Amino acid sequence: MEPVHLFTKKLKPSHISHALSIPTHVLEAFPIPEETHMMNFEAVDATDNAWRFCLSTRMTGAYPKPVLLRSSWHRFVEQKGLAPEDRVVFFMERDEANDMLRRYTVRAQRKVMTLMGQDVWVDVEDLPLYGL
Repeated sequence: MEPVHLFTKKLKPSHISHALSIPTHVLEAFPIPEETHMMNFEAVDATDNAWRFCLSTRMTGAYPKPVLLRSSWHRFVEQKGLAPEDRVVFFMERDEANDMLRRYTVRAQRKVMTLMGQDVWVDVEDLPLYGL
């Protein structure tokens, strides 16, 4: 199973204290039932812990603005010790044999340095290994 990158989001203060807005194009990867505007899904982190998130889209406006609701998102933020300028990366894994969704994964990362002009990001679970 090859993971498919869904999106990377650098966190702002509003993402830490409120909901996480996500790119609209990512909605293709989430089967939200037509009669509703939200769905729950699980994503597995770097340590194989499952996190339950609630994805919601607004009911009005020119386009559906997707967000991970604070009620589910904030627990992840607190447990991972996330701060502004950290980032989250979401992936989806599909079973190639039948093209069925296998699972979602999420990574919480912090920039530890810039090396030769490139930012180096590390999963927050691995920060102690770097003495951070």
